[in-house]
Amino acid sequence: MRRRGSGSLGRPAELPRVRRDRHGRGIRGSLAPDDVPLSRTRAERFDEIVIAAVERLDKRWQDQLSKIEFAVEDVPSLDDWDRQWVPLARTFAATGALPARIVVFRRPVETRVLDVVQLRALVSDVVIEQVAEFLDVPPEDIDEGYGLPPTRD
Repeated sequence: MRRRGSGSLGRPAELPRVRRDRHGRGIRGSLAPDDVPLSRTRAERFDEIVIAAVERLDKRWQDQLSKIEFAVEDVPSLDDWDRQWVPLARTFAATGALPARIVVFRRPVETRVLDVVQLRALVSDVVIEQVAEFLDVPPEDIDEGYGLPPTRD
């Protein structure tokens, strides 16, 4: 499509091409503004839940947790995994310049819960278990809420 008028050197100016879908409609925009919770992806919401679980523990275990890097991955790599079950998280020891890491796996955790309340409780328990394994203490010593049934906030 061309616009009539003067472009550079007297040529007609080009309008930018608009890609349309097969029904002749333009590209769809987002359904919700960026600043509302609806616009966040499942992965972003999961990341926020993991961060909240770590921050809750960080109040009491700040010195020990400063040596650990926390991460979230979608699914675990089972190349070096010799068990028959899928892990919800893994702890990796520090090697060379890399710090110790605790990785929580989003998809295996999400498939084991029915709602966000159960998700928060399971993520909290998984993070507590991994920190307890790293520090070599029982999970109950890490957080007194470990293993309790989920409560609706």
